[in-house]
Amino acid sequence: MLETRTLGKTELQVTRLGLGMAALGRPGYINLGHASDLSGNYQVVAMETNAHAVLDAAYQAGLRYFDAARSYGLGEAFLANWLNLRGIAPEEVCVGSKWGYTYTANWEIDAKHHEIKEHSIEVLDRQWRESRELLGNQLNLYQIHSATLDSGVMQNPAVLSRLAQLKSQGTAIGFSVSGERQAEVIEKGLSLLIDGIPLFDSVQATYNVLETSTAGILQGAHADGVGVIVKEALANGRLTSRNAAPDFQRQMGLLKQQADRLDTTIDAFALAAILAQPWADVVLSGAATVAHLESNQAAASVVWDDEAGEITSSLNEDPQRYWKVRSQLAWN
Repeated sequence: MLETRTLGKTELQVTRLGLGMAALGRPGYINLGHASDLSGNYQVVAMETNAHAVLDAAYQAGLRYFDAARSYGLGEAFLANWLNLRGIAPEEVCVGSKWGYTYTANWEIDAKHHEIKEHSIEVLDRQWRESRELLGNQLNLYQIHSATLDSGVMQNPAVLSRLAQLKSQGTAIGFSVSGERQAEVIEKGLSLLIDGIPLFDSVQATYNVLETSTAGILQGAHADGVGVIVKEALANGRLTSRNAAPDFQRQMGLLKQQADRLDTTIDAFALAAILAQPWADVVLSGAATVAHLESNQAAASVVWDDEAGEITSSLNEDPQRYWKVRSQLAWN
């Protein structure tokens, strides 16, 4: 059984491994090989059936944290339907979702814009209603989706006041971050007090063996009682056997060597590297198929050692390079 923790200073119980819905709720996404995962079948019924199969596999493997967002196509709806169909009570799982991006692809893979970002009070109120209509009292954690310094969300008194109100009514409040300036945004978010009380209960950040720039601030956040959720742990597929980029083959060789030594897969090895960090409360799997989920969850059984740690520490990329590469990944 997966280790269970309390998320920060909340009363929410989470497992070290969780499942994100980003690749399950919409036909187009930037993960390497996403098109083949869906076998070209983008019908809503087929995609929901696949999402439910992955959710079933995750639940059977012991995962109890599930993470969605308004912009993940029908991700929230697929998750809500699964919870209802399986009769899973609110106290059995922890569900998080996010607001701030609106899905605009209209179920198309080659859409000009897949999602549009707006961190306004109007979007917060609308998307909060939409999330609550779907998830009801299953929704435990509501997060700002990809907060940045440029969006102004951390300086918007109307938004911050509304989030504080939701928190006072029993919903935990968090924020996610992306980009080269993740650490700065986290620092700003964690400094926010409403009536002398820290606003945010959790932070969700990109962290993996290639992008480790947030390690220090996330460790500090955890020590201060803030829940830490790690996303993009496999760098959108770059830390899997699918990454055939010529300029990544040296790193891939090291990953495979260590994975073979520890009798696991490359993806499970990369996930285990994050599970080895005591400050990471939840590490999200972005599995799009049952096979992916089964491979990912093997990370919990990897016995991490010093050699593995030394090898992964040599794989760090400069944040500017990392985010440039990510920005060039194609929606597929």
